[in-house]
Amino acid sequence: MADMSIATGPVGTIGGPVDWKSDAMNARRKARYAADRRLQAYGMIAIAFALGFLAILIATLVYTGSTAFTQTMVRIDLDLSKADIDRDKLMDANWRAIFREAALAELGEELPRAAERDYFSMYTSSAAFLIRDQIIANPALLDGPATFVVPVSDPIDQLAKGLVQTDLPENQRRVNDRQIGYFEQLRASGAITQPFNWALFVNSDSRFPELAGLAGAISGSFWLLLVCFLISFPVGIAAAIYLEEFAPKNRLTDLIEININNLAAVPSVVFGLLGLAVFLGWFGLPRSAPLVGGMVLALMTLPTIIIVTRAALTSVPASIREAALGVGASKHEMIFHHVLPLAMPSILTGTIIGLAQALGETAPLLLIGMNAFITSPPAGVLEASTALPTQIYIWADSPERGFVARTSAAILVLLGFLVLMNGIAIFLRQRFERRW
Repeated sequence: MADMSIATGPVGTIGGPVDWKSDAMNARRKARYAADRRLQAYGMIAIAFALGFLAILIATLVYTGSTAFTQTMVRIDLDLSKADIDRDKLMDANWRAIFREAALAELGEELPRAAERDYFSMYTSSAAFLIRDQIIANPALLDGPATFVVPVSDPIDQLAKGLVQTDLPENQRRVNDRQIGYFEQLRASGAITQPFNWALFVNSDSRFPELAGLAGAISGSFWLLLVCFLISFPVGIAAAIYLEEFAPKNRLTDLIEININNLAAVPSVVFGLLGLAVFLGWFGLPRSAPLVGGMVLALMTLPTIIIVTRAALTSVPASIREAALGVGASKHEMIFHHVLPLAMPSILTGTIIGLAQALGETAPLLLIGMNAFITSPPAGVLEASTALPTQIYIWADSPERGFVARTSAAILVLLGFLVLMNGIAIFLRQRFERRW
């Protein structure tokens, strides 16, 4: 009987015997296993690097932006029952004088005229009007004592959050010694609070960091994505169905497919230039409007949706088509009643991912003017608006220290929306996807 460790064949030698248990074969086997382990190690190192940089990014944003989620407020006690205020003309009352009197009473001491400027600069410049707006919304506050809370100015907010180095010389910081003393008096009396900064989500943009919020940007992003979805989703699906199911295979359709694939890789700034030239230049649509932004983003998203939809249609087994046609269904009935419903989960997943990519685009929106200073949320697609990416760009370019934290907070909000949209896509894929 031949030795089982000896085999004949072309391995190692031409036509000669190979000893699979020889030292040479063992060395080659160990080298292959070592190469496999090195490849796995390289992959793990690459993943570790990626996760490490992602952790550094998130940690930096959280560390920088966490202070923006709280706002330093001052409690103001007012008794307006004896004040000379005409309830029918609340807008005409001297709210600045009313606020000044209440703020001085909160401090509990008389101030010389030279010190009043330092003291009142500790409050946001709109403090009197914030109180007025609360009273207009609820006139019952005029009937007796009431407590109001107003934001402090940005330098005092930074002081309260420990971001001001009080040991520096007075001429090297934005808060002087007198203001630090007044702030400590107010904090000792319990007038200082730091609640969650809901204004970050319910206020629109402002030139004052303590009043600036993302409501306008969030609303603008909503209208943008709505217009983008209403255009790109039906057009993308229709184009994909035609190219995949009806279009003849010739040079023209090959050229169209190549161009669609190329458009998916075109930089987004090119689509912004297209929107600037066509939608604003030729059609005369309003500048900074979500309608224009949504149309530009729809053009950018269309290639992605078409490619994803074609891949989803192709993944449906041919037996589904043959069975539908075999029982007498027409071609369009086969597509819309059988193939498209089975492909829809993958189509929705690709659409949501495409919309998430559009949500984070900045360059095309800057080119069509959606970085204007807008102080109120848009009520429709034709009103001037900003979006989350452009709002981040605006705040990042602002010199005030408070906008640094708000920029990081806005990035975290944008990342939250992106994670949510990708989570929805993953859920839809796992919940409704059919495997063949």
